[in-house]
Amino acid sequence: MSPIPLPPPSLSALFRRGPGRVGPVEADRLTADGTAVLLDVREASEWHAGHAPGAVHLPLSRLVDGASLPGRAEDRPVVVICRSGNRSRRAARVLAERGVQATDVVGGMSAWAAEGLPVRDRRGAAGTVI
Repeated sequence: MSPIPLPPPSLSALFRRGPGRVGPVEADRLTADGTAVLLDVREASEWHAGHAPGAVHLPLSRLVDGASLPGRAEDRPVVVICRSGNRSRRAARVLAERGVQATDVVGGMSAWAAEGLPVRDRRGAAGTVI
């Protein structure tokens, strides 16, 4: 008998004890259906080389200096992504301290691309994760 798959966690369950973590497929689902906004916290050169379609951009360096979230992310749950998951985890903690519902993507854009999810450059063409 095969195990019964568990449903993905609800958004509220992700934030019970501070920032949660999701995989790239779940992050794509949460942001594609409008439940949350995908926030990329990599530096501009990384963003321009390749990012998830529909993501908004705010480098971690600016976020920790107190910059406001981009308009589309204000007053919304946020799923934070970077290249590998280290910066996004830090950004999710910073955002949670500000009262923002934030979770981060385990494995970042590297895992996103490995799952076959789309990556676009600044012109909308196929991008790369750097």
